[in-house]
Amino acid sequence: MKYYFLCLSLLCLLICCGGRKKIENRGKKIDDTEKNKEISTIYEVSTSADLKTGAENYTTYLPILAEKKVGVVTNQTGILKIESENIIVENGTKEYQHILSNVHLVDFLIERKVQVQKIYAPEHGFRGTADAGELINDGKDTKTGLPIISLYGDNKKPKSEQLKGIDIMVFDLQDVGARFYTYISSLHYVMEACAENNIPLIVLDRPNPNGSIVDGPVLEKEFTSFVGMHSIPVLHGMTIGEYALMINGEKWLKNGVRCQLRVIPCLNYNRNMKYSLPVKPSPNLPNDQSINLYASLCFFEGTNVSVGRGTEKQFQIYGSPFLTITDYSFTPKPNLGAKDPMHNGKLCYGEDLSTIEKVNRLELKWLIKAYESTSDKKAFFNSFFVKLAGTNKLQEQIEKGIPENEIRKSWEKGLKEFKEMRKNYLIYA
Repeated sequence: MKYYFLCLSLLCLLICCGGRKKIENRGKKIDDTEKNKEISTIYEVSTSADLKTGAENYTTYLPILAEKKVGVVTNQTGILKIESENIIVENGTKEYQHILSNVHLVDFLIERKVQVQKIYAPEHGFRGTADAGELINDGKDTKTGLPIISLYGDNKKPKSEQLKGIDIMVFDLQDVGARFYTYISSLHYVMEACAENNIPLIVLDRPNPNGSIVDGPVLEKEFTSFVGMHSIPVLHGMTIGEYALMINGEKWLKNGVRCQLRVIPCLNYNRNMKYSLPVKPSPNLPNDQSINLYASLCFFEGTNVSVGRGTEKQFQIYGSPFLTITDYSFTPKPNLGAKDPMHNGKLCYGEDLSTIEKVNRLELKWLIKAYESTSDKKAFFNSFFVKLAGTNKLQEQIEKGIPENEIRKSWEKGLKEFKEMRKNYLIYA
């Protein structure tokens, strides 16, 4: 009997060790296919009982930041949940409560004696309250006293003098998975600046709330802009960490330079799981519904149709004074994130999508419906539309009355090629 249990124990040990080794081998990737092997791309996959963002996977990155002078690219989305113990005394008995509270990454790093030197803020600013496209000036964080450098307007890419004294950069922004959401454009420029100034970059990964969707026209290079920098579809289905790997791997940075990049992964995440963002990623994306509809409705930003800026249902409704009168209407008025909204003070007729089921593709039906019902087709599209679409074909197809299923077929070749390229950079199932 003793011999039996001894054998059984040895067998279990071998299985556990073998399984662990397999996970470790699968979970680490070092891209050393290039001749310049000191510039490596590293990511580590792990599992945990609960989903944790890259920021919450701090035991991995805190040792790297020790005794380094650190720059942080972040905004109001750079938060992590920290467990703390609360003691309650009742009738002479102590009770211990474990509570989770949100802590901003910058505060978290400072509390752990990390030498944070500067904050770099993307569109909407460090606190995330500025309008889309609003000029943001450099400043100082009132809580920490740290200097804030704006990475928007004319200063999208950190200058060498703005990186002076930085040993390592940390990037932590919540993306929503759409090509024209400018946080991935900021990622590009930060990576490029880090590569040119020989500064390592750590990307703290976060789930993509639209991570299971890959759809839309692939951007054509002649339509490159800050709302579309790379030849990818409108919905790319990648986390911001995976996207960083793609930027590096495809040599999309200026002159083909490569960033010394490390992605700190989310734990226990897969792209098909539902993920609700703990804070608004920008002023006009207030909830899960707006984030899900964002890619489909953002096309209206290149038309004379409002997407609800100046209301409480941003990117959940659409309408215009030029559309056919319907049972649903709204009147945009200035509010947080929309100081002067489109059709300010004017009655807009359209459609309320705030309660529809979650979409699982890029939807064109609302755009087509609005174009067909507008009273002024010549004024419907503006020059911004082709930048959002990444091609002039979509506008031409809609103006010609080509059916939606035919438009979607025209995307198939580009989507197939992108999905093949995308496979090389996926961290999560």
